Amino acid sequence: MEAYLSFNGNCAEAFDFYGKCLGGKTLFSMTFGDSPMGAQTPDDYKGKIMHATFEARGQQIMGSDMPPGMPFDGYKGFSLSVQADTVDEGRKLFDALADGGKATMPYAPTFWAAGFGMLVDKFGVPWMVNVQHADFKP
Repeated sequence: MEAYLSFNGNCAEAFDFYGKCLGGKTLFSMTFGDSPMGAQTPDDYKGKIMHATFEARGQQIMGSDMPPGMPFDGYKGFSLSVQADTVDEGRKLFDALADGGKATMPYAPTFWAAGFGMLVDKFGVPWMVNVQHADFKP
């Protein structure tokens, strides 16, 4: 399964930010203006993302900007989760993703993880950053 995120007109900016934070890249991107529906798209929406695929750390997420006339209702009931190999790597990922956003659970050791934190990034997307204990056996 892959997550599909809908954005409030800033999908391209979000995927660029995730590329910097996670060392990933956008594999595919099409704007509403470049789509077969381009001629029917309002001028102020032609440059918005109709569909994009982003890859980082061996995983993909897809996303788009909400189509014209459809309300953006934010993100509820999920978090994107990223695993790090070391506590220091987890801290760097957490701090990068939290830049301009808000930590909802500070990054720290827990009884289940060597490092764990929760945040909402500057685009409103909720994240969890986790580093398993060395002796954890799934």
